[in-house]
Amino acid sequence: MDIGIISVRYARALFKRCVETHCEEQVYAHMQQLAASYIQLPALRAAIDNPMLPKADKQTLLLEACGGKGVSEELQRFIALVLDKGREDRMQYIANAYITLYREDRHLIDAKLTTAVPVTAETEKKMRQVVEKRAKADVQFTTEVDPSLIGGFILEYDTYRLDASVRNKLRTILTQLTT
Repeated sequence: MDIGIISVRYARALFKRCVETHCEEQVYAHMQQLAASYIQLPALRAAIDNPMLPKADKQTLLLEACGGKGVSEELQRFIALVLDKGREDRMQYIANAYITLYREDRHLIDAKLTTAVPVTAETEKKMRQVVEKRAKADVQFTTEVDPSLIGGFILEYDTYRLDASVRNKLRTILTQLTT
């Protein structure tokens, strides 16, 4: 069966249970941490996929990757179920699917503003309002500083990307001059 279909089914079941027990926000935070752990620690995937590693050790690893102490009882039981069914190799996909389901349910989108220098809180607030108005959704806004932009900014949200950086303008000019 397709990895995506299985992952979404597990994520839906977890989300439905979390809504019933009112812990969906807490599990959302833990799933974000788990997804980030998979990205930051490639060895995590190798360990979880290792058939020689006992399930108890895999469970401990997954719980630590979710944030360690304070992981909800629902998520602990869910991880035990996934391990029991031998689907631990799908946990990264399940975490991402849960995050997507939560965001769809709450009408949330991620937005990221990358600038060459740090921006003021007022500028960040204005950019957030622009995105919220345009997307008609609540925005989880992050900012990042990347000096290689030289100046300007890059705004990314949903499926949109606005690159108003000096670096991009210089690339465009170079491309026009070389063709």
